[in-house]
Amino acid sequence: MPAHPAASPAPLARIVRGSGPGLLLAHGAGGSARDNWGPLLDDLAAHRTVVAPDFPGSGDTPFEPDEPTLDGLADRLVAAAVEEGLEDFDLAGYSLGAAVAVRAATRHPQRVRSLLLLSGVAGGDHRLRITAELAVALADHPELLARFLLSSVFGETWVDALPHDQLTGLQEALLAATPAGFRQQFGLVARTDVRGELASLAVPALVISTTEDMLVQPSQHRALAEGIPGARFAELAAGHIPVVERLPELRKLVLDFVTGLDG
Repeated sequence: MPAHPAASPAPLARIVRGSGPGLLLAHGAGGSARDNWGPLLDDLAAHRTVVAPDFPGSGDTPFEPDEPTLDGLADRLVAAAVEEGLEDFDLAGYSLGAAVAVRAATRHPQRVRSLLLLSGVAGGDHRLRITAELAVALADHPELLARFLLSSVFGETWVDALPHDQLTGLQEALLAATPAGFRQQFGLVARTDVRGELASLAVPALVISTTEDMLVQPSQHRALAEGIPGARFAELAAGHIPVVERLPELRKLVLDFVTGLDG
């Protein structure tokens, strides 16, 4: 008997806001569209039709048992934008989402007009792989995972300035925030390497490096900027979550780049 064709993956749940040219957002491992981009959504929607999908096991997209691949996430990310009527779009990726954005631009060059890569994963680094594998292993030990994340995703300057009660509250929030897709997404971080694709990208690009990032180290961000021809490079004195630590400065960098594309 002939084999049945594989079923198409379910559409990704997504946030859609605004009007005008398209802007597609890719979130990071262990996050969601709302977690990683939420404080910027209204600002971006004032200039763009924003489509912000959730990867499987994050936000409103159900968990899927199959291990994700970078190709699969890139294709489904692009499909979400197309399903919302966007034939082409600017593409912004955070952390793992930066690698997904690079792969999307490689596989769908006719659709991606520009790239904005924030605290991004390039891959090919032993330290990053070991860190991601540690996060996967700690997922079975929530209190240890929360301590690990507290020590790695926030910048030293920001954490040291927190009162003790806020530090305790932050650790409790991290305990409650681990999505079902956490292990799979950090497992994908450990396997990812997009460095060989960067030289082929031919779109305007901005790479924003978080200089106190202890999860995805700044050398990863620099690898993205140095590999993409003509990419601009900017730095923020923040840990891996600048939307928490340096929102006003991040907002200006992102909006200046996005609105500058119109000129």
